[in-house]
Amino acid sequence: MTTLPPATIGRTLLNKVPEVTLLFWIVKIMSTTVGETVADFFSTTLSLGLNGTTVVMLALLIVALIVQFRQHRYVPAAYWVTVVFISVFGTLVTDNLTDNLGIELWMTTVIFAIALAVVFIAWFATERTLSIHSITTFRREAFYWLAILLTFALGTAGGDLFSEGLDLGYLLSGIIFASVIAVIAGAHFFFKLNAVLAFWAAYVLTRPFGAAFGDLLSQPTDAGGLGLGTTITSAVFLVIIVVIVTVLARREKKEQPTLE
Repeated sequence: MTTLPPATIGRTLLNKVPEVTLLFWIVKIMSTTVGETVADFFSTTLSLGLNGTTVVMLALLIVALIVQFRQHRYVPAAYWVTVVFISVFGTLVTDNLTDNLGIELWMTTVIFAIALAVVFIAWFATERTLSIHSITTFRREAFYWLAILLTFALGTAGGDLFSEGLDLGYLLSGIIFASVIAVIAGAHFFFKLNAVLAFWAAYVLTRPFGAAFGDLLSQPTDAGGLGLGTTITSAVFLVIIVVIVTVLARREKKEQPTLE
């Protein structure tokens, strides 16, 4: 029998968030792309409209969150399904503000930036940390998922502001966001930028990067895309997500300690 020290047991069994690895960022970017294309697929291709799609995705997100909160540790399938649905719903929140309420993109960007800052302030004031490596209580997990939702909404607004509002197009917008992400990564690895700050900054920016990439693939050529359509783009990226999450789930199962 292998006995693990208490700190290791707590980190392995209680933390509800995966380690931040290359696969983490790949699946995260894929989920942001899916968030953009799936929202368009349900709204346009299936003719549910923005309101109908919002209701359906909110219901699915609630179910996913219930399942996620019921877990006692990080479970790849439950975690990443929640990320995908929160990505779609975060996209829809921004779309509702801009399309249904007529709020301009720069304003929605400011609104979500302020809202995210308020969540971070409340989170730190309550828990004294914003680290994702200590999501071990219900309250911390609630703060975490609220912050994640706002990063997707903010990323959607900021991405649309660059690609559509400033008319930079999907390709140029994607290059800009990828470049900023690279700068943040370099600042962290080579100049010791605070890991928590670097993580959340990159998390926000991978949303507009993934959205720009998804739009570049799915949108028609006359709109600046490659014309693959939302159905093909969503299906391809969902398959990739399923494959990677399956690999992560098997790896997680092998790494779980045996406690007797």
